[in-house]
Formats: sequence, C-alpha cells, structure tokens
Amino acid sequence: MGAHHDHGEEHFTGLSADYRRRLWAVIAINAAMFFVEMTAGQLGRSQALQADALDFLADSLTYGISLAVIGASLRTRATVALLKGMSLLAMGLWVFGSTIYRVFVLGLPQAEIMGMVGFLALVANVVSVLLLIRYKDGDANVRSVWLCSRNDAIGNVAVMAAAAGVWFTSTGWPDVIVAVAMAGLFLSSSFQIIRQALAERGKAAHPA
Repeated sequence: MGAHHDHGEEHFTGLSADYRRRLWAVIAINAAMFFVEMTAGQLGRSQALQADALDFLADSLTYGISLAVIGASLRTRATVALLKGMSLLAMGLWVFGSTIYRVFVLGLPQAEIMGMVGFLALVANVVSVLLLIRYKDGDANVRSVWLCSRNDAIGNVAVMAAAAGVWFTSTGWPDVIVAVAMAGLFLSSSFQIIRQALAERGKAAHPA
C-alpha cells in the first residue's frame, strides 16, 4: 500500500498518489451531495436529510484538510485530526439539539423526497466507501476520512429507513429518531478520532 513510516509509526499516512486521486474524487462527490440533500431536506421538511447533508459538508471539509496535511509531521497531522474530531463532536451536538427542537415544530416530513434522495445519497456513499476502503487503517488523519465516509453510508441507509417509517406511521417520529441516532454516530466517531489524535500527539512529543 506504500505506507510511510515516520518515528516508528505503523499506520499509513496518506503518502500515495493513488490515495490522493481517490480523495479528490470523494471530495467532489460529497460536495455535490451536500447541496442536493440540504435543498431536498428543506423542501421535504426532513431533519434526517438535513443532518445527513451536514455530514456531507463536514466530510468535504475533512477530506480537503486531510489532503493539505499529507506529508506533514506527525504532530501536525495529529493536531489537525484532533480539530476534525472536535468539529465532528460539535456537529453531533448541533444535530441532537436541533432534532429535539424539531419535535415541537409542526409539519410532517415528505417520505417520498426522503426516500428518493436517501437512495441517491446511498449510491454516492457506497462509491466513496469503495474508493477509500483500501486505506481504512491509517493514522488519525487518514482514519478520520474513513470514519466520515463510513458514517455517510450508514446514515443514508438510516434515512431510507426513516422515510419508510414516516410513510408507514404518518408521523415525523421516525425522522426524529434517525436524526438522533445519526447524532450519536457523529459523537462516537469524534471520540475515536480525538482519542487516536491525542495518542499520536503524545507519541510525537515523546518519540521512542
């Protein structure tokens, strides 16, 4: 895989032309899907779609930052990964808070829009996952890319399930439940990234 080792690192650090090409392709996919899902989420009054759109936006920014620091020192890469983990944490808290607010807002999400756009997003994310799966085990910077991509695929399956639930129950609760679950996924991933980034920062500060 062409993994690069620095100060005894055992993880792939992103120093691969193939990895860069794949990352650029995934950035383009995620940026396009952010606009599609956010627009559909507004039109369809779906909190789950809007939450998933924000995940696409976060991924685009994450991948761009990841590209920028490839080849940098371990401390720099770990620091950037730490910041990305903290931003993912903030996004998870925002989605959770806005979903609680959504409970008190009238208006049933449109299941047809949720299902149709959810399927389109799922296709986009499956392509992204297939592009990146070869590089899922890397340093905190590389791993944050994989976790965000994986979250998208899981999130889109959940959005489609929410659409079916909204259609079947004629209530907005399935949409709310899925949005809360996605917020939990964001928080879980942020903790993983933060924990690995802190460990790598410590490693950079005290190399063996």
